[in-house]
Amino acid sequence: MLSPLTHDDPARIAGYRLTARLGSGGMGTVYLARSAGGRTVALKTMHAGIASDPASRTRFRLETDAARIIGGHHGATVVDADPLAETPWLATEYVLGPPLDDAVTLCGPLPEPSVRALGAALAGALSQLHSSDVVHRDLKPSNVMLTAYGPKIIDFGIAQAAGDERLTRTGAATGTPAFMSPEQATGQEHTPAGDVFALAGVLAFAATGRGPFGTGQAADLLYRVRYAEPDLADVPPPLLPLLIRCLSKDPAQRPTTAQLAAGLHDGHGEFADHLPDLLLADIGRRATEVWQYQPYRLPAPEGTTRGPASGAPALTRRRLLTVGGSSVLGVAAAGAGAWAWLGPKDPGGRTGDGPEPARSSTSASPTASEKPLSDYLWQVQIPPVDDLTLRVYPAADPFPAVLGDHVLLTIGTGLAAVDPKTGKGAWTTGDVEDAWRVTTDGKQIFRIPDHEFFGVEGQVKPLVVDSVDAATGKTAKPRQTFPDFNVLHKEGQLVCCADGMLYLVGGTGGYKRGGYQNGQSWYLVAVDMRSGAERWRRPLPPRKEETDSPHFLAGRVVGNRLVLLQETSAGKVRLTVHDSRTGGPLWSAPATDTEPDLVRNLLTVDDRHVYLGFGPLRALRLADGKEAWTLARSRPDASFGPPSLKDGVVYAVQDKRGLVAVGAADGRVRWEEKGGEGARADLTDPPAAGRKYVYSKGPSGLRRIDVSTHTTTATYKTSGTRFLAHERARVVFALGGPLISAYPWSSRPVVAPAAGCPSSRPSRPTTLWKAQP
Repeated sequence: MLSPLTHDDPARIAGYRLTARLGSGGMGTVYLARSAGGRTVALKTMHAGIASDPASRTRFRLETDAARIIGGHHGATVVDADPLAETPWLATEYVLGPPLDDAVTLCGPLPEPSVRALGAALAGALSQLHSSDVVHRDLKPSNVMLTAYGPKIIDFGIAQAAGDERLTRTGAATGTPAFMSPEQATGQEHTPAGDVFALAGVLAFAATGRGPFGTGQAADLLYRVRYAEPDLADVPPPLLPLLIRCLSKDPAQRPTTAQLAAGLHDGHGEFADHLPDLLLADIGRRATEVWQYQPYRLPAPEGTTRGPASGAPALTRRRLLTVGGSSVLGVAAAGAGAWAWLGPKDPGGRTGDGPEPARSSTSASPTASEKPLSDYLWQVQIPPVDDLTLRVYPAADPFPAVLGDHVLLTIGTGLAAVDPKTGKGAWTTGDVEDAWRVTTDGKQIFRIPDHEFFGVEGQVKPLVVDSVDAATGKTAKPRQTFPDFNVLHKEGQLVCCADGMLYLVGGTGGYKRGGYQNGQSWYLVAVDMRSGAERWRRPLPPRKEETDSPHFLAGRVVGNRLVLLQETSAGKVRLTVHDSRTGGPLWSAPATDTEPDLVRNLLTVDDRHVYLGFGPLRALRLADGKEAWTLARSRPDASFGPPSLKDGVVYAVQDKRGLVAVGAADGRVRWEEKGGEGARADLTDPPAAGRKYVYSKGPSGLRRIDVSTHTTTATYKTSGTRFLAHERARVVFALGGPLISAYPWSSRPVVAPAAGCPSSRPSRPTTLWKAQP
């Protein structure tokens, strides 16, 4: 659960902005944090008091290595880390789901199908870990996170290489007594068989709500683990023989992880389908909580004057527009999540051959209480950043952009062009990219290649801009070098490109890890995309030292105007408009009071207006920045999500009411959603608008709203959090978490499998790209 920051918690760590505490223990503190690109992470730090202890530092490094080994499918993906820092830290993905102990507290003992699915997946996770000669040594309910896609194992603080006794004194028991193996309880070597013993205890807890050796003092628990028989009363009888073998005092009598997985489940079906509805709702609530949480800092005790360790003030944000507790971000993800236990020789999953038929709706207008449909046309997994070397790249937040007949993404293995009709990858670059260092006009692609992540303070390396062949993903001509700009500045940015011009941000001055520093100068530059000639250069306002957010959140060119969403040094969002021919400033105005991360890449503009949400829905004149219209005049208390624009109509979701269609020219309401299903619609992403339908997230999934009847005509289960209407392919492209999917665009009927015939849908989404070693 989220807790406020204390008065002496830092505001930032290594460029990550801290927003809340997730927990604290004897070794360190775990924070909820966000990167400059808007990615939410769990950031673990070591207490300063023990950071000088070499053994503690070694444990922290091994924890980082173990987390990388298990990877993002079975664990929390490692986003960034510096175990050699003065205060070591580790940033991983923030897992959207409760720990197993919280889930059992909320829902009671899990039904047998849930326990079997859980056990098979965890056995696969341990198999992957053991294949790298690493044992966990502290598997317990609080270290198992339940997501819609499957369980994830976290906290490798006492993991170690099998047979390595350098960090364990002989005769010393290290771990959690209630879930230790007998050999671990006596300080002997903990082998993979010890993890199997602990897993059986975790499954017994899931099935009964209590551990197999009860509760009490550590000494009592250690005695029972070593000598007493486990209490398996209330365990479903079909599970008893397998769990009894796993809990044998003799490690040689226990099954292997592969045998355990095979005895529990065949790996078919979707993991979310095995979870209780109450648990799925809690996953959705936790997903929503992350965005609704208002960061704040506890005051210092009386007589204490010390502030945050960084000296920066505590961060605040405007409360995100309230949505229902079962946000589509979590609950809809639960419906489309995939799972399977994977052994070490099957890290990527099976691969499909093409699009999959979807099942048709049984109701023309489903209600929010009805179970949404699983009729995606196809669904594939995105590989996470795979980094088993000492070079730790920052995570790139994927963004969908239309690229001719394809969709362009930044994924764990680099840029990728995806066929929206089939989900097949046309190409990938193989280089990890930051989303703000890539831009496209739908025909050409440009990027700032990341030649080196760890620089030397004071070092300067010329910034290079590559042209990427949209057909092959290969580096093409022209390739331009800017000798006075420093490529090591991660805040460098490609803002947008249009009409033969590329607009970028470059900085001069020495590199310093951790963001901007005094002495750097930053410029907005226009470059001819064909010749590489610089057309104009404009200085940018100075940034606060140690911050690291790029200057611009989004950019578009309309006629002779360059329209920019700019994040100020004070963390505010402003609209700034320049003459695209000369760079001369035309006007500037406040855009929204919301957090900058929420409006990244969200800029809606046509040749007359800029359209703004996250508050009142309004239009500013492109000519001078003056307000052309706002719905707040007739609806003073109304709040709207970000808008989208299609054929002269602005679409946005109004808080507690649903989708509203407004004339772009005059601001008059054309129609409002009917049926009451939009009362809890999502307000964080713009609707995806087409000519016949508008797609909007709701508590039950992705809703397809007919522009003629103004009602929801279909609802699709989805894990998507960003949607793109690809009219040429006639699909709605959805991106969210580790999955990309496509949903029907047109009104043609969706064909269901014939009666008595098995569906051709695979038991889990395919994986199309392998992460680079």
